[in-house]
Amino acid sequence: MSCLFCKIVSGEIPAARVYEDADAIAFSDINPQAPVHILVVPKRHIVSLDEAKAEDNALLGRMLSVVAKIAAEKQLASGYRTVINTGDEGGQTVEHLHFHLLGGRAMHWPPG
Repeated sequence: MSCLFCKIVSGEIPAARVYEDADAIAFSDINPQAPVHILVVPKRHIVSLDEAKAEDNALLGRMLSVVAKIAAEKQLASGYRTVINTGDEGGQTVEHLHFHLLGGRAMHWPPG
């Protein structure tokens, strides 16, 4: 498989891992957009949020719980942003569902 995130999940490509369990892996983004920029990725390949099925609902909820757990560990109590980019116009650059956890600075709206 040529998916970048699948290669990170398998260990073929190294990443600065900050969390891992049976369903998910989280690692630092290599192009951070905030002082804290962590990607939370399901281990099972799902192309995007649009490709998720009803049977993925529990996994999607689990992913959000992982985001919150990492935010607490990173002491982001004053706030953080969670982003899911979907499709080309949504800014998705890797075709594997992933959640961006951004924090450590004030976020502005609209995000652009």
